[in-house]
Amino acid sequence: MAREGVDALLVFGEHEDAGPAPVAYDTWFTNGRPGATVIFPRTGEPIALLPGPMFIMDHLESSRRGETMWIPPHDLRGARTSGTIIETLDRLGLAETAIGVVGLGPHMPWHPEGIIPHGLWSEVVSRLPGADFRPVDLPFGQLVMRLSREEIAVVRHSAGIGDAMVQAMVATAAPGVPESRVYAAGMAAGYGRGSLPPAMHLWSGPDVVAAGPPAWGYRPQAPRVLGDGDVVYAEVFSRFGGRHTQSQVTIAVGDVHEDFHRAADVARAAYDAGLEALRPGRTFGEVVDAMHEPLDAADGWSFLIAVHSLNPGLSVGKGRGLVSRISGAEGYPRVPDHPAFLPDLELVPGMSFAFEPNYAFGRHLVHLGGTVLVGEDMPVELNPYSARLLRAAGD
Repeated sequence: MAREGVDALLVFGEHEDAGPAPVAYDTWFTNGRPGATVIFPRTGEPIALLPGPMFIMDHLESSRRGETMWIPPHDLRGARTSGTIIETLDRLGLAETAIGVVGLGPHMPWHPEGIIPHGLWSEVVSRLPGADFRPVDLPFGQLVMRLSREEIAVVRHSAGIGDAMVQAMVATAAPGVPESRVYAAGMAAGYGRGSLPPAMHLWSGPDVVAAGPPAWGYRPQAPRVLGDGDVVYAEVFSRFGGRHTQSQVTIAVGDVHEDFHRAADVARAAYDAGLEALRPGRTFGEVVDAMHEPLDAADGWSFLIAVHSLNPGLSVGKGRGLVSRISGAEGYPRVPDHPAFLPDLELVPGMSFAFEPNYAFGRHLVHLGGTVLVGEDMPVELNPYSARLLRAAGD
């Protein structure tokens, strides 16, 4: 707050079921359930504005069990409406001060123009005309990117759970098995180890080019049944203790097309180039450029970004919008290219990143990778298991 010249912070947390890349900066202040709005005066204690009675009940029960609660009951509020925000700022004497806001700035990739609802924020601004609200999302995000020793231990544990999820999927995938069983095996492995993983992304097929949650989760249709020659694509998310890890997964089921092996070699070369570049003192943009060199040199095409930060999800690699390279994509709109976001971000030990290079020859796509930490000198791979083309154990 001193560095940014503000008298308080107002931190808007996204809903707890937001899924991958959640904007949960509120938890850095509460050590609690995501979804609060935190008001933290420069000369006082933070106050948590909670969405409703469930959050109060959870706080009460956790306190009764002796769990560590960072914000005491007298600094909780039972709503986080615009009226509660205005009332709290006014009572703290902040109605005509400079207030740094987390929630107005970009949160990649889902919220490039902020997350605070228009109706709520327009009411706050109109009723506090003397306040000087300033977006501080980026400086705050960069401040917390360097994880503490305790946080790194939590991230390591989360990544281990992610590996167990992937291993369960590899053990389940086989011809004749529905996608839903592979999905369920991975999620069960996460839940059974005390993680609350967000819904994973999963598709399958002999030549499928897609990313995202399986279609049977949002359309009334049966899960696809795996066949010989298929691959299973998955983006597996693990979340433990408020810290996040990711694994990028391609599982070969039976005898797959040779182009999958070629594509895996290119993707792996990009992964290795990223490891070589991930050193303290270098920049995020240098890592992005290094990972794209093998991708640009080969004669196929890449599908999505190759790298982004975790804890928080702040910096994002460049994308080239090559949807037009997919056969059958005629008539679909062009996806605009975008440069790397925060390319000048200097790497320091304790930062965490998702390495997720992908490559395709025709419609034969592979993506691989996992969570990597910036070490004191060398990078620390937390998910080397999924940084290669995997083979289903049950085929």
